[in-house]
Amino acid sequence: MTSETITAAASGTWKLGDLPVNRLGFGAMRLTQNGEALRADATPSDRGRAISVLRRAVELGVNHIDTAAFYFSPLRSANELINRALAPYPDDLVITTKVGPGRDPSGAWLPHATPEQLRGQIEENLRQLGRDHLDVVNLRIVGTDSLAERFGALAELRDAGLIRHLGISNVRPHHLAEAQAIAPVVCVQNPYGIGAPPEQDHFLRTCGQQGVAFVPFYAIAGAGRQAGATGTDSDQLLAVARAHGATPAQVRLAWTLRRGPHVLAIPGTGNPDHLLANVAAGALRLSDDDLAVLDAC
Repeated sequence: MTSETITAAASGTWKLGDLPVNRLGFGAMRLTQNGEALRADATPSDRGRAISVLRRAVELGVNHIDTAAFYFSPLRSANELINRALAPYPDDLVITTKVGPGRDPSGAWLPHATPEQLRGQIEENLRQLGRDHLDVVNLRIVGTDSLAERFGALAELRDAGLIRHLGISNVRPHHLAEAQAIAPVVCVQNPYGIGAPPEQDHFLRTCGQQGVAFVPFYAIAGAGRQAGATGTDSDQLLAVARAHGATPAQVRLAWTLRRGPHVLAIPGTGNPDHLLANVAAGALRLSDDDLAVLDAC
């Protein structure tokens, strides 16, 4: 399933607040370096190739790009690559970024930003992307502690016009309720894919009932996380892929999109062939029997 006639529009659409996007988007994490993403010792990617992948993604109908200022490697910044490749930005392009974590210039991870530091992270994203406002900003957290103070700081920046819409990332259901008491939440970005625990399925459905987009990360990689797919797909998944003339990664993406009309996909790659395959997955229609097999994996 790699026909170049297939575009991201085949995946259907959803709105992030008032911003319509095709449900098959693009994640920028893997653009900046080769090998495992976000490792400080990884080698930088080829800049020209990364820029061409971004431009090709937009040509293929991708209008939702997920990024962050902390997506960088020696010599490469995802935000800078996006700016160079796509500015002046198409009117329908929605760029989602995230704040909370940070990295020093060497790539080492820093503690989560304080509410006071979040404005600096917002301004850094604005500068790198060349924007006067950010379309969607996700507050990414680790753990179960309250996010109210930090989310409240972002809500103030939203009120000031620096941010259009807010989301949350790597969260639990109680975080969604806590955030919604402060400001509207347009998306939840969490790890999710085939084999996800039941509580994540329940959370996904809760988001749908409330009109909140659910945006999985690691939908392809699964347990491989930043390292990418592990190559340990089950026999059942491989059989479904063969039946559709598709790759296991395409089946994983198609399964994800079938979880609900509010579920978006943001597969990332620096490989133009993988980009084509990912976009084509938005047109893969799994049967109810396929879903039953995959749900049992």
